[in-house]
Amino acid sequence: MSIDSAGLGALILVVAMFAVTLATRWGGVFVMSFVPINERVKRFIGGMSGSVLVALLAPMAVAGDGGARLALLTTAVVVLVLKKPLPAIAAGILAAAVYRWL
Repeated sequence: MSIDSAGLGALILVVAMFAVTLATRWGGVFVMSFVPINERVKRFIGGMSGSVLVALLAPMAVAGDGGARLALLTTAVVVLVLKKPLPAIAAGILAAAVYRWL
């Protein structure tokens, strides 16, 4: 199956992505309404966010170019020093941009 991404096809794709996003968000809230939130569940949820982040970044660290690796290293160092993610992300983007510009 293929949908043309021009004209009405783009609108269909956006509506489909909206529906899937909404279903997963509402579905998560619905499922979690049946789970008692105890300390073990809190630790699981807290650990899951970190594991998703690592799963997204690990392929870039392995297969990425020098700019991607420098961005990851810069971001990690800045977040460890400042303890704030937004400046760390900005520093990582800046490091990759400078590396690729040079």
